[in-house]
Order: sequence, then structure tokens, then C-alpha cells
Amino acid sequence: MTHPRDEIVRTLKSAKNVLVATHIHPDGDALGSQIALGNVLRSLGKNVFLYGEDQVSHLYKFLPGSSQIESLLPALNGFDCAVALDCGDSHRLGEAMDSLLTVHPFVVIDHHSGHQEFGDLRWLAPDRASTGEIVYDLAEALGAELSYESAYCLYAAIVSDTGSFKYSSTSADTFRIASELLRKGVKPAEVSGKLFDNFTVKRLNLMRLVLDSLQLYADDRLAIIAAPREVFVKTGTTQADAETFINYPRSLDTVKIAVFLKETEKDLISVSLRSKGTDYDVAQVAAAFGGGGHRNAAGFKLHDTNIGEVQEKLLAKLLPMVAS
Repeated sequence: MTHPRDEIVRTLKSAKNVLVATHIHPDGDALGSQIALGNVLRSLGKNVFLYGEDQVSHLYKFLPGSSQIESLLPALNGFDCAVALDCGDSHRLGEAMDSLLTVHPFVVIDHHSGHQEFGDLRWLAPDRASTGEIVYDLAEALGAELSYESAYCLYAAIVSDTGSFKYSSTSADTFRIASELLRKGVKPAEVSGKLFDNFTVKRLNLMRLVLDSLQLYADDRLAIIAAPREVFVKTGTTQADAETFINYPRSLDTVKIAVFLKETEKDLISVSLRSKGTDYDVAQVAAAFGGGGHRNAAGFKLHDTNIGEVQEKLLAKLLPMVAS
């Protein structure tokens, strides 16, 4: 039985003009993987366009090549292949979803469990800790030599999605690939500094207000924090500045499930879910609300509602899970 990688490799080798996209509100894994794959394909003589609906967050502008990502979609009839990275659901491609899916073959490379299958060719590897790992394997299969810049982006992708190698998804293969990336000259302290030691005073003030909202339930096994729109306005920050805040309630020794409720637009609530161990599958919870993700990290969005209503619905789902 052939590996889905093989057909994807043949497709990319024969393509001349390739569009590479990722999900809306991209994180470090999405952006690092996207930039690195773009570099790899260019090294093989391909014309590459990196598309992103959102401008790159200031948190990730340190990634070499981040300025190459364009938010204005070009005419698509000139592309003979498109690739979506780290995208578990076609709707996460954003407003350009319908247009993007007119490009064929449409290749999907992802590591989310509960993937909502779309596209013509799919390499789905939920056992991998990051999409960055899969892109590394793809580069090897394509026979491409990784540049320092690509190695830097892939290392940042892996560190981002493994929480600095501390999440349960981290494997021996994760460390093997990270080791090979370091051989390209990537300095772990530099990447980690850019990813995690990047707070502005505004962002610190935002975190203070968000953490002040902490509520604990079920003998401190369930933690919920919230960020209504007004805290972003008050601190002069954006949704991107709240990235990683979910890790603080999750870090409490008693907590099994952590929830972060963000009002990103009026009446639009974005929910991040995190859990510990193998007993609490938050991807299933997210799926019940139309979202998805991994067993220990998932999320969803709900329109025409508010933080209080969403919290009530989640408590009905989560309290029985952590009751014992």
C-alpha cells in the first residue's frame, strides 16, 4: 500500500506554480511550516505564492521570510497545485475557501485528529506533534536541501506546537527532527526567546486582566479564564496578544481541563480548550460545537452569543468529565 506522501511528492515535483496556504489566525506551527515549504519548493525551481488571510502577527514576524506571505489573493487560474497546511477543516481557510478549493489538485497536509477531510490529496498524520515535522519529512522525500531559514522556521513550528517539547504528542521522532534542524545552525535559545520572551507592557497588562478572571470548578480540576472585547480595547492589544494565555490555568497542578473564552468580535466567542493526560479528550468537546483539534488541545467559535452563555454550555459538558 502506497503512502499518501508518494502521490503528493509526484504532484509537487510536476507542478510549476504552487499556492501554499494555511488556516486563519495562524500560529507558529502554521506559519513556520508554510514559509519553510515555500522555501523548499522554490529551491526545486517552483514559482510559489504564500497566501494568508490575516497579516502575520507581530508575535511571528521574527520568522525569516514572514514578509513573503500575501493577504491579497491573486488570480487562481495560473496555479497548477495548491497546498493547505495545518488546516483540519476547509472552513478554516477563511473567506477565500471557495476560491482556493477551485485549484486542483488541492493538497492537504495536517496533523489534527478528527480532520474534516477535504481536498484531492491528503497526508493526515494525527500521531505527529506538529505539521512542521511532516513538512520536514516532505522536504526529505522531495530530495530538497533545507536552508538555514527553513530549518529555523520548522524548529519554531515544532517548539510552538509541542509547548517546548512538553506536550504528550512529543515523540522520539520530534527530537530526531529537532536535532537535524539544529545541525543547520538553529540556536534553540534564540528561537525560544523570540517565541516566549516577547511580551510588551500592553500584553502584560492584558494577561493581568485575563488571569484576574480565573474561575475554578470541581475541586479546582476545571479552570476557566475569559477576555471580553473591552480588555483588548483597554490595553490596546489584539487577539494575537492573548495567544498562550491558556497555558497559565492549565499549569495549575490540580487542573485537568483549562478553558479560555475570548470575545474576538462583537457576539463572536472563540474558545480554546486544553487538557492533561489521556483521560480528557477536549477534541470531542470542541467537535460538539462545530470545532476540532487534538485530544489535549482543541477549539471552536460560536456566533451570536456571549461569554456567559458559552460558559454555561461548556460547564454542562465539562463538569461531568472532571467530576471524579
